[in-house]
Amino acid sequence: MMAEAECKEGLGASARFGGPGWTFDFGPRGGGRRRRRMFGSGELRLVLLKLVADEPRHGYELIKAIEELTEGAYAPSPGTIYPTLSLLEDEGAIAQAAGDETRKAYEATDAGRTELEERADEVDALFERLSGHGEHRRAFATPEMFRALGNLAGVLKNRARSGKLDEQTMREIVDLVDELAKKIERL
Repeated sequence: MMAEAECKEGLGASARFGGPGWTFDFGPRGGGRRRRRMFGSGELRLVLLKLVADEPRHGYELIKAIEELTEGAYAPSPGTIYPTLSLLEDEGAIAQAAGDETRKAYEATDAGRTELEERADEVDALFERLSGHGEHRRAFATPEMFRALGNLAGVLKNRARSGKLDEQTMREIVDLVDELAKKIERL
């Protein structure tokens, strides 16, 4: 039987296969790479400030605006948005917009607009990065690609669970996957 370390060496640490005494794992949950945080320290605050400076908005509209900005790659939770809005309000960067809406809409104050002017380059770079998430996602996140990857993962998982994965078969699978990766790289 091929040792787990040899299997990892041939496929990478995040793609292990199973059988009696082996493990089967495609890495972090959801497969692939570990997710990075969408926003660094203070970035969400800056995004919200810019969005309410563009036009008065309430929390739900801000969630949707960020989701639209990232072309669906990220939608912040209300538990992230509302505390950040409270912070901005406490700092005097935003205030409740005038009107008799049932939902609390916010607009930027003079202090908030001044901050945006002073940090214009940072804001522009941040918005450019966020809009790039959607472009990056479109490049590989097609339904066909997910179907094909799901088919491969399902076949490998079923084969590993069946207990019929001997050393020779494992080597053949490793060779096939490596060959496929090389072909895709040459496209």
